[in-house]
Amino acid sequence: MSRPQQPPDPASAGTGEQPADVPATAGEPALGRVAAALPVARSGQDTVTAVGDDGDAADRISPVGRLASTVERLRREVRAAQAEADGRALIELAKGILVERLQCGPAQAARQLAELTEQAGVTPLEFAVEVINQASRDRLSEVTAAFLAATTGQPQGPGAASQGSSAVGLRSAESAALAAQDAQTVADSLLAHALTPLGAVAVAIWALGADGSLTLAGSAGFSGAEAGRWRHVPPGVTTVARRGLTARTGQWIGSLSDTALPSVGQHQFPHGGRVAMPAAAAGRIHGVLEIVWPAPLEPQPPQIARQIEALAELCAHTLETYALHRPDGSPRILPDAAELTDLADGLHDPALVLVPHVDAGGELVDFRIHHVNARFQDPAGRPRGVVNGALLLEAYPMAAGDGGLFEQVERVHATGEPFRAQRMRLTALVGDVPLAAVADISVSRHGGSVLLIWRIEDETARLAHLLQHAQRLGRIGGFEENLLTGEITWNGQLYHLYGQPTSLGPVPLEDLPAHAHPDDAVAIGRFLRTLLYHHRPAATAFRLQRPDGVTRHLRVAAEPVLDSDGRLNLVRGAYQDISAHHWTEVALAATRDQLAHTEQQASERHRLTLQLQHAIMPPAQAPLEAPGLRVAVRYRPAETEQLVGGDWYDAVVLPAGLVLLCVGDVAGHGIEAATSMVVLRNALRGLAVTGAGPGQLLSWLNMVAHHLTGAVTATAVCGLYDPERRSLRWARAGHLPPVLVRGTEASPLPLVKGMLLGAVPEAVYEEQEMQLAVDDTLLMYTDGLIERRDRSVEESLTHLLTTARTLQPVLEQQLDRLLTHSRSDTDDDTCVVGIRVT
Repeated sequence: MSRPQQPPDPASAGTGEQPADVPATAGEPALGRVAAALPVARSGQDTVTAVGDDGDAADRISPVGRLASTVERLRREVRAAQAEADGRALIELAKGILVERLQCGPAQAARQLAELTEQAGVTPLEFAVEVINQASRDRLSEVTAAFLAATTGQPQGPGAASQGSSAVGLRSAESAALAAQDAQTVADSLLAHALTPLGAVAVAIWALGADGSLTLAGSAGFSGAEAGRWRHVPPGVTTVARRGLTARTGQWIGSLSDTALPSVGQHQFPHGGRVAMPAAAAGRIHGVLEIVWPAPLEPQPPQIARQIEALAELCAHTLETYALHRPDGSPRILPDAAELTDLADGLHDPALVLVPHVDAGGELVDFRIHHVNARFQDPAGRPRGVVNGALLLEAYPMAAGDGGLFEQVERVHATGEPFRAQRMRLTALVGDVPLAAVADISVSRHGGSVLLIWRIEDETARLAHLLQHAQRLGRIGGFEENLLTGEITWNGQLYHLYGQPTSLGPVPLEDLPAHAHPDDAVAIGRFLRTLLYHHRPAATAFRLQRPDGVTRHLRVAAEPVLDSDGRLNLVRGAYQDISAHHWTEVALAATRDQLAHTEQQASERHRLTLQLQHAIMPPAQAPLEAPGLRVAVRYRPAETEQLVGGDWYDAVVLPAGLVLLCVGDVAGHGIEAATSMVVLRNALRGLAVTGAGPGQLLSWLNMVAHHLTGAVTATAVCGLYDPERRSLRWARAGHLPPVLVRGTEASPLPLVKGMLLGAVPEAVYEEQEMQLAVDDTLLMYTDGLIERRDRSVEESLTHLLTTARTLQPVLEQQLDRLLTHSRSDTDDDTCVVGIRVT
């Protein structure tokens, strides 16, 4: 039993055949609806299997399945017929080119085309496209040549066929677009012939309205419901297509989900790439071509970008025709240059009618001044006949730099969106001399022409404009009152100061007390007597009580105007709002009082702190005499009196005969640092009578700093000198080590481990013992002696050692020399304790 004949394979279709998922073209909407409504018969109830005498199985397709197969076969036949028609159109166009080039008849041209095709080893359609490209030399020719050149030599793979048929696809799309009567057919053709090989799955053609709205003129790859929802986009709504209007190179979006921009098909392809390319012709944008990819779009080579630009230019041809019809299909009447000329002549403002001027390639290069009306004023004073008929950039070459005037005219012509600007600078070049003027500009598009209106500002208007702004910025309102007629004139700013509408009229000067605070009646009466009865200029300040309940501080100044007989004729003057100045003075007075009080408190606080510090740590102290030892101390407070520090020292003979030597530095300044210093100094004195060593003393002092002084931190060096053995046991808590001067050498003592006081609850401090000799000098100091902002501690310590090597016969002189040669610049307290063995 033989099988029924299967539908032809899509791969066996003629040139231009697309896969089955390509959207149906305009010629098959009915077939598409039938196919969508009838599923392919694959269930057990639709297919019956029979076994013949020879044992062969055959599928008996149900009536529903046969109908679906028939619809699918007819759909492929329609697509093949359309592709064949497009191909025939291209072949006939190539024949026509050969007839013109070879000067032969149509039959001979057909034979010549067949022979050349056979010699080239390509299909007739591909050779016909090559002939058209060489003859036209247009944008599609350049795009096709660049694309094929970029793909030449690449390995043959799945995309090789699409590369070889790129030129055919582009020319087929062009043929269908030029022959189409509507944008929907163009969208179907672009997707089928040119965009599907690029991986695109949908396309939308938007028409730009005169009001800036976007209308979906044609689409392919979207569902019918989705296209219906996006039929019209009002002006001002930001979408992917509208973004494409702002850039000449279009809007390239890698993934729609990354932009949060709405667009058609956003739910079908939420993460796909998008390209929105303006569809422009002769410098005028007629709409936008939007292309959709199912997945994120990677950066494309220049060849693909130019190919999409060429497709957008094809859409512009159809959209230009589309714009000439209303949505209901009726023709749209657009004004031509003649009607725009009549409109310009009826205006009271100077106006120019501009028409686009394109080059041989159809590109907009300038605008020709088609007409200037009778009120036209040239900035350079040239007559109308000189400007009329000239190109805009020839008549006004500086327009390219006059704040982008030419660019704005070009943008209005391209998008149809009007442009308004106030006080734009216009420059006309007369000879080599630029003449400038200021004008208000209005640019609008009417049909294919542009109406440019400018109102040049004369000197009087300019001065009035400056005066108006000066009064607004100074919050000044002017008035004039005629005492003979009673006529009063106020400017708008004065009404604003009074807080009342112009319908209530101005307030006479004699009624001023009724609008002022009662306490200002005396000052206002003196002002009016001086002005109205003594006929002298006068001024006064008062509080204005406005109708809205707001009180403002105003200053009024006026002068009388007398006639030839010395009689008062009128009064003119001005009001100024001085509320901000008044409240500033009040705030400054309060601030001055508060500052004086604060300064007094700070001075008293500082005086008490300084007295406390000097009572415990006097700047100069008599030398301490001990057996075999001489101790001298120098204390230098901070150079800035406000920086009362926490440096401290102590040198005392203990009951056991040992000498306690120590210096320390509490972090911070002020009374807190001074009181903490007193606590630590007294605590160390009390702990030293226990006979403990310096390491143990610092351990106890660390607990005092951590628990009893508000968790302050400090550094210290503590030493116990035994006069009988001439030995020194010492420890340090984060402090700089003492310096030993022996003979002509000075060196710091080796560092021992010890954390600064108050950092942790408990700490252990190492001790070190050293033997001193007669005439040895030991220096213990705080960082205020050596610290600099621009030097490291090592550099500053080296300078101290150099100074200390010069031994002075008297210990006090040695310490004074150290303070004199100190290079410290931190304005910190300084303590120096000197010990010399005798």
